Amino acid sequence: MPELPEVEVVRRGLEPAVTGAFVTAVDVRDERSLRRHDRTVGEFADVLTGRRLAGAVRRGKFLWFPLGGTEALVTHLGMSGQVLLREPGVDDRHTRIALMIEHPQHGELCVNFADQRIFGSMAVDRLVPTADGCPAGFAGGATATPSIPSQMAHIARDVLDPALDKDAVISRIRSRRSAIKRVLLDQTLISGIGNIYADEALWAAGVHGEQPASRMSRVRIATLLDAVAEVLEKALAEGGTSFDAQYVNVNGESGYFSHSLNVYGRGGEPCNRCGSPIAREKFMNRASHFCPVCQRKR
Repeated sequence: MPELPEVEVVRRGLEPAVTGAFVTAVDVRDERSLRRHDRTVGEFADVLTGRRLAGAVRRGKFLWFPLGGTEALVTHLGMSGQVLLREPGVDDRHTRIALMIEHPQHGELCVNFADQRIFGSMAVDRLVPTADGCPAGFAGGATATPSIPSQMAHIARDVLDPALDKDAVISRIRSRRSAIKRVLLDQTLISGIGNIYADEALWAAGVHGEQPASRMSRVRIATLLDAVAEVLEKALAEGGTSFDAQYVNVNGESGYFSHSLNVYGRGGEPCNRCGSPIAREKFMNRASHFCPVCQRKR
């Protein structure tokens, strides 16, 4: 599943093209991609056509486009969702929804929401006030408002969010008895981290993923959160992690952070720090990768 860097790469690619653009037409090709749309606000195409996109905002792994007033276009990438920016008439395989937009400077463009597995979705959702009164997420050059789509109100801030209360997050982490890796993946506690970057950050901080969060000191947790931020920033600078053709930017290009991974996907290979073989273990229907020497339980 795309994590924070991959979604931010998409947001950055879309921002200049969609900000200030009007939706001139909507082509819904697969109703399954509207599973999260509340039809009590109206049919998706009817509600969206003619609306002006005010920007592109992200919190953690989640992306939305304010429509002005009290609504936003919410986009969930799911497992294989892609948001591709194209010239008019250019189609993509697995396109489920196509938005035709017209920008005052860039002219006519097409935004294709392609999703092979159809776990992602688009929806028009109402905006609600943020719990802390701060801007809802990262909006690039624009100023995000203190309003967030209701579908995302339960999602916590991420480590790159200037409004994150780090001390409060550390306290909440220490209150959990679960293993620290499970805690990092809890999007209601801290967002944006998935399996790949959890493994990478734990390795960078020298923390075993099965270490109980409640037994970690505040200093150790702070060090881990700093490692998370560093890993996410580096991945973002390299365009995210692409293991296959599903993870691409708005132009269909792959990121190359996969070449910089220290543990994830490297089971049996030597640790870049100590040379010991990287271990791979089953974890929540996925896998954890770690160095058994550098990352011992304490």
